[in-house]
Amino acid sequence: MEKIVINGGNKLHGSVSISGAKNSVVAILPATLLAEGTCRIENVPDIKDVTVMLRILSDMGAEIKTINKNTYEINTKNITSNVVKHEMSRQLRASYYFIGALLGRFNHARVAMPGGCSFGVRPIDQHIKGFEALGAKVVMGEKAMVDVKADKLIGTSIYFDVVTVGATINIMLASCKAKGLTIIENAAKEPHIVDLANFLNSMGADIRGAGTETIKIRGMERFHGCEYSIIPDQIEAGTYMVATAATRGDVLIKNVIPKHLESISAKLIECGAVVEDFDDSIHVSMNRRPNHISIKTMPHPGFPTDMQPQISTLLSLASGSSIISESVWDNRFRYVEQLIRMGANIRVDGKSATIQGVEVLHGAPVRADDLRAGAAMIIAGLIAKGTTEIEEIYHIQRGYDHIIDKLKSIGADIELRNDPDNSDQISNAG
Repeated sequence: MEKIVINGGNKLHGSVSISGAKNSVVAILPATLLAEGTCRIENVPDIKDVTVMLRILSDMGAEIKTINKNTYEINTKNITSNVVKHEMSRQLRASYYFIGALLGRFNHARVAMPGGCSFGVRPIDQHIKGFEALGAKVVMGEKAMVDVKADKLIGTSIYFDVVTVGATINIMLASCKAKGLTIIENAAKEPHIVDLANFLNSMGADIRGAGTETIKIRGMERFHGCEYSIIPDQIEAGTYMVATAATRGDVLIKNVIPKHLESISAKLIECGAVVEDFDDSIHVSMNRRPNHISIKTMPHPGFPTDMQPQISTLLSLASGSSIISESVWDNRFRYVEQLIRMGANIRVDGKSATIQGVEVLHGAPVRADDLRAGAAMIIAGLIAKGTTEIEEIYHIQRGYDHIIDKLKSIGADIELRNDPDNSDQISNAG
């Protein structure tokens, strides 16, 4: 069993480069199913979610050529399968994007319910609402299979009851080849929504309004291959920004889109950090204890829920009491138990947490409860006194490209270790 071991206390310094966006690539890879030619995709992050996605495509019959670890050529012209099996879909949440892409390609998709991080109920009711509005029939079958089928897809108006990234992406994929005009209202506005729209348009789609609450999609009959580069990862960049501030470091974070980071930058400045924007980089430094602040997670352009565990870790050392309100997921505070093991003073009440800053965290054996909780544990280890050992790190490997090497390059004392004699010291915690 692998674990991450961190000796805390080092300030991060130097520069680090951000990889392609996980949340973009897991939508763009299924979107290649719509093309009748080869798609060359660059700036692909080297993460386990990508490995699984490529395996799913290959299993369907796609021809995949690896140019290098960050560039792939994918030809889906000759695939015949419309099924994603349970043993593959259970490995990541984004496997449900194959429903929209296969429905757009074949008017029929059979995809097992997805896996991925588990931090609350994540229903697909809005996805189903959209598919049915386009003319599909949705059946929840045996072995958790979702069977979605239509004689033909017809453009329509769809209003989501809640802002949902997953359903927005799935309906974009499904409606690209629908006859007529599809209008998505109350759409999600995240950067990866825009990135997917730009990719689809590069293949011949007609999508307008991505990044606003109303997206208009005029169905097209044929899609061609294209060359495309994934945008930088907003959450990876935000994680390094918070890690820098938490360690009272000084880091230039390169290959970013500063506008995507505005909500994170604003809260770090409020904490007392110095944040400077450049064309494609952002400089973060901090030389003091953080101020206490209040944060409420919101859909983009608000503060992202995927940054909540990381900034909570920073605030565990703040002067005074901070309030974190989670408005997106029901159970995203599971990681708090691990921070308390390290000496944090945090009280959770439903979907909010009160963090009373302490002087110091202490290294301890902890686990990564999910992807972003894992990032929070790394930040906690960086700022803790002593040694921190993080288990269940497969969550971290799903979404962070070479995070250990990157952190080492900016001064962290961190390494990956094999632990064949793993004890049960934390497996039964809680």
